[in-house]
Amino acid sequence: MPSRYGNVDLVIVRENTEDLYAGLEHEVVPGVVESLKIITAAASTRIARFAYDYARTHGRTRVTAVHKANIMKMSDGLFLESVRKVGAEYPDITSDDRIVDAACMHLVMNPTQFDVLLLPNLYGDIVSDLCAGLVGGLGVVPAANLGVDIGVFEAVHGSAPDIAGTNVANPTGLLLSAVLMLEHIDEGAIAGRIRKALGEVLAARRVRTRDLGGSASTTEFADAISRRVT
Repeated sequence: MPSRYGNVDLVIVRENTEDLYAGLEHEVVPGVVESLKIITAAASTRIARFAYDYARTHGRTRVTAVHKANIMKMSDGLFLESVRKVGAEYPDITSDDRIVDAACMHLVMNPTQFDVLLLPNLYGDIVSDLCAGLVGGLGVVPAANLGVDIGVFEAVHGSAPDIAGTNVANPTGLLLSAVLMLEHIDEGAIAGRIRKALGEVLAARRVRTRDLGGSASTTEFADAISRRVT
């Protein structure tokens, strides 16, 4: 995809069960609201182990923990401590960390310096969208929500209700999410065929949806990919 940078290949690993997104809020007194940031060693260790296992399995060489432990010394400090303990078990993977605001700056300056980014829930939500902007926008980025027994695969942009039923959405993010699903269930050969067809259509630059500077409808773009699947 045409973008400011070339060869951007990032994996964002986001803890998705706690942090401020636990939704534990209450009004202390009128005009004062308190929101609880929940960080546990169990969830932090679990997501860290996933990130390092993923890196090792997929030939990645570096995991960068992103945090704000310089200010939130107990909550983000626990996340960082948990990640470091797990990282010590993977000597073949380079481990480092960045404070979240500095990480965002470095991402927009030179995203190719990163490989796998590991973040708590809130930072992961923000940084994943930031990284989508580096490679063409929310319409082209896939996502997977992986539990112990169940995986849910969806485009980063969600359901996009503002354009529902208009046949103008870019199906790339959803299609690549399906590719991630196929890879997850060990159907890599089929996933590779779809990914190759999508790449060929994008490289040809003849059929593109509006967000990519073209005029093709969702259906026209999907049909062009289908014709190239071999």
